[in-house]
Amino acid sequence: MLQYKNILMKRILGLDLGTNSIGWALVKEKENDNEQSSIKRLGVREIYLTTDEQSNFEKGKSITTNADRTLKRSMRRNLQRYKLRRDSLISVLKDEGFITADTLLNENGNRTTFETYRLRARAAAEEISLEELSRVLLMINKKRGYKSSRKAKADDESGQLIDGMEVAKKLYDDNLTPGQYVASLLRNRKNNIPDFFYRSDLVAEFDKIWSFQRQFYPDVLTDSLKEELKGKGDKETWAICSKPFAIVGIKRNTKGWEQKKEDYAWRAESLQHKIDLERLAIVLQKVNGQIRNSSGYLGAISDRSKELFFNKLTVGQYQMAELDKNPNFSLKNQVFYRQDYLDEFERIWETQSKFHKELTPELKHLIRDIIIFYQRPLKSQKGLISLCELESREIEIERDGKKTKKTIGPRVCPKSSPMYQEFRIWQTINNLQVSGMVVADNQVDLFSKTVGKKFGKRFLEQEEKEILFFPMHLRH
Repeated sequence: MLQYKNILMKRILGLDLGTNSIGWALVKEKENDNEQSSIKRLGVREIYLTTDEQSNFEKGKSITTNADRTLKRSMRRNLQRYKLRRDSLISVLKDEGFITADTLLNENGNRTTFETYRLRARAAAEEISLEELSRVLLMINKKRGYKSSRKAKADDESGQLIDGMEVAKKLYDDNLTPGQYVASLLRNRKNNIPDFFYRSDLVAEFDKIWSFQRQFYPDVLTDSLKEELKGKGDKETWAICSKPFAIVGIKRNTKGWEQKKEDYAWRAESLQHKIDLERLAIVLQKVNGQIRNSSGYLGAISDRSKELFFNKLTVGQYQMAELDKNPNFSLKNQVFYRQDYLDEFERIWETQSKFHKELTPELKHLIRDIIIFYQRPLKSQKGLISLCELESREIEIERDGKKTKKTIGPRVCPKSSPMYQEFRIWQTINNLQVSGMVVADNQVDLFSKTVGKKFGKRFLEQEEKEILFFPMHLRH
């Protein structure tokens, strides 16, 4: 009888969840005086986390056990591919007679720390030997730059310059800030405005506006306030400016696109005339917000690329100039675009081919396009698109003497398709319901004032759905 009662005793599992451990205990709790409570088992499981993992865990972010393993595998693959490119390049250079098995390809001797960098900078402007050129090519092969997937094109009809370098060149040639440039486009009724500006151009605009307006508000626009605004977003900028600018609240009469046009008009005006502090706060808020939203990492790469473009420098010339200024200058995190390295290769090859007839177009294609700068295309993801559930079917196929079943049929529409996006919009609109006064089922006129009305929910009428799907500015 006692044994039977023990089976019916309550079993309680207690868990103590901590950031670095989980404590647990299995307890049998008595239900009457004839029974006795007891702890069956207990223990603790420790969770060994790094500082970043523990921080993410405390914030509720998910932790993937494969992320670190995948990262290290990717690093091993990159290293392996670099070594394969290096071996292929050395093999070609030996076959062409540029180097031999005994050629020293690294720096050796006293005061030769930056010798290869100097050769690389010289190669873009003057003659170097084929052996020295081989060392330069091996250095370029080591770091090929960041390859951006950004599309570069200019739409002449709408006046939209999508390529950031084209926009920067326009600003440089016409001595304009991003705000002045966009304001001029909007005045000419060109509504397609650039979505990308270099971080340095935005920072320069902020400094110009601050310097010009400071002559009217020297007591407000102080150096300490400017330092406090550095690196802040639009909301933080407004909060910081509210007190020294004595802004209680501002009510604007414009909204949406009209307000955006007004913002850019004020940005252009702030460089020509004195504007009130409320407008100035909005201008600083918008410019600072764009600076904050621009990627720091990619922004730095873009600014370095812009410096090469306007100063007509190669990557090697830029790096050597920095090393001449400061021998301790770190080149480790000085990333450039892949296109900058390609431009440098073109200039070096074009310069050296004037002095060395061995540098043929065929050899250039082999070294540039097949060895150094080759990158395999992205793996197609079309196989991840599902088959249509309504039109797919199973067939029996024979493979290696064994019969297997395979599902075939048309693919569904991918999420990136405009047709799929239109379907999702209509799906959402068709499922929308509004609350309010509706008529009874026996009434035909939805908006009639008959006694059949009552409070409830209804789906949208076709005309209402079309208004939502086709806004006013699209219907005109």
